[in-house]
Amino acid sequence: MIQYNQGGIKMDVKDQVLETMKKAGKPLSAGEVSELSGLDRKEVDKAFKALKTEQKIESPIRCKWQPKA
Repeated sequence: MIQYNQGGIKMDVKDQVLETMKKAGKPLSAGEVSELSGLDRKEVDKAFKALKTEQKIESPIRCKWQPKA
């Protein structure tokens, strides 16, 4: 995956998506994560797919996701 710089630290997109979701403290849609993180929506969608496969996020509400506890 593409890596982005955030505060001088390299983070891959999945890590940045997870960090954005944790900071929000509530379930988010891919569009909300894209808006809050500044990442491209397509990159967020790819990260969501990978994070779902890895079982690192869950969906408590339809179309909204949050990190697993």
